[in-house]
Amino acid sequence: MNREEAQQDHPENISAMAEMGEWLEMSPSPLRRGDIVRGTIVRITPTEILVDIGMKAEGVITGRELERMPREIREVLREGDVIQVQVVNPEDRSGNILLSLQRALMEEDWQHARRLMQEEAILELTANGYNKGGLVVKVGRLRGFIPASHVAPQEAGEEKLPVEQRLKRRVGQRIYARIIEVDPEANRLILSERVAQQDLRRRQKEELLARLEPGMRVKGRVISLADFGAFIDLGGADGLIHISELSWHRVSHPREILSVGQEIEVEVLSVDRERKRIALSRKRVEPDPWQQMVSQLREGQLVEAVITRLTNFGAFAALKEFPGVEGLIHISELAERRVHHPKEVVREGEELVVRLLRIDPENRRLALSLRRVTSPEYAMLDWEMARARLQMSEEKGSEKPT
Repeated sequence: MNREEAQQDHPENISAMAEMGEWLEMSPSPLRRGDIVRGTIVRITPTEILVDIGMKAEGVITGRELERMPREIREVLREGDVIQVQVVNPEDRSGNILLSLQRALMEEDWQHARRLMQEEAILELTANGYNKGGLVVKVGRLRGFIPASHVAPQEAGEEKLPVEQRLKRRVGQRIYARIIEVDPEANRLILSERVAQQDLRRRQKEELLARLEPGMRVKGRVISLADFGAFIDLGGADGLIHISELSWHRVSHPREILSVGQEIEVEVLSVDRERKRIALSRKRVEPDPWQQMVSQLREGQLVEAVITRLTNFGAFAALKEFPGVEGLIHISELAERRVHHPKEVVREGEELVVRLLRIDPENRRLALSLRRVTSPEYAMLDWEMARARLQMSEEKGSEKPT
C-alpha cells in the first residue's frame, strides 16, 4: 500500500500530523549554554530575578550573581524591563534555566570592542594602574592592557628611564589608544598607544594639509635641526624651514638661532598636498630690514658696515644698523689703487664706514664703496646728513625733562 492509500484509509493521521507541525513551529528552539537571549523581567526579589525568555519555564538570575552585580546596574532594574541575558545552564538539577545579566553585558562589551578594533577607532582612556608589563585601562566593563612596548614616551629622553618608573608616571593620565587584539576566551584585550599616536598624527597631517594655505601664519615647535634647515612640528604635520628662510641675515647653521623644543611662529610658503610637504619661513614673520632700510637711507650717504665675506670680485658687507641687509663692495671700489684681491684691503669681521652708492630694492641689492668715503663729490651730502643728525640730536635733548 502506497502513501496516498494510507492517508485515504486513515484521514485522522493527516490532522494529527498538521497539529504536530503547528506545535513544532510554536515550540521555542532549545537553549544552549552561552546563548544570548532577550527576556522580560517578571519578578525581582532580594534573592533572585525571574526573567521570561519565551520558554516553558522562566529563567533565573541567582542571588550569587546579584551580590556580584555592580550597584549602579542592580538599582536601575525594574519589573517589565526587557534585558539581554546569557544562558549559564539550560537546565540545572532543579530544572531551572540559569541566566546571567553580567555575562551578557560582558559579551556585549567584547562585541563592541571587536567593532572598535575593526573600525580602527582611537579611544580616550585613563590609565588605572600598571604592572611590570604595562598599563591597565578600562574599556567599558572590560579590563584592557597596554604593553610597555606600546606605551609612547611623553618627552625626550623618557625611554631611558626604568620601565616601572616610566609606567608609574602615566597612572591617572589620559591616554589615546587603539585596540589591536580581542580574545574573549583568553580574556585578552590588548591596546596600543603608539599605534594610536601614529594614526592620530596621520589624520592630523591630512587635516592640516587640507587647511593650510600659503601666507598663513602658524605656531610650531622645533623638532630637529639639519645643515640645510629646521623641521617644525605644526601639531600633526612637520614642515621645513630652509636655511635661507630662517633669518634676514646670513645663517651658517640653524643652531645659531634655533634650538630643539623651541616654540616659534612661522609663515607658510607652500603646501604640496600630493607629496605631503610644507615649506615654511621664519624670517617673514619678522620686520623686513630691507623695507626699513629703504625708508631710512638714501643713496650717497655714509653707513657703518661689517665685512662678512671676500670673493675674487669684491667684498660683502652687512649694514650694522639693519641686520640682514648686505651689500657688495666691488673690487674696483675698495681703493684708489689697483687691487688684485679684496684681502689686500679688508678682512672678514672688520668694521668700517662705507659709501652707499646704489639701492636696488626690487632685486634687494646694494652697491657700496670704500674708496669714495672721502670723495669730494659727496661733500655737500655729507654736510647735509651731519647737519640733520645734529638737529635730531638737539631735538631729542630738548625733549628730556629738566
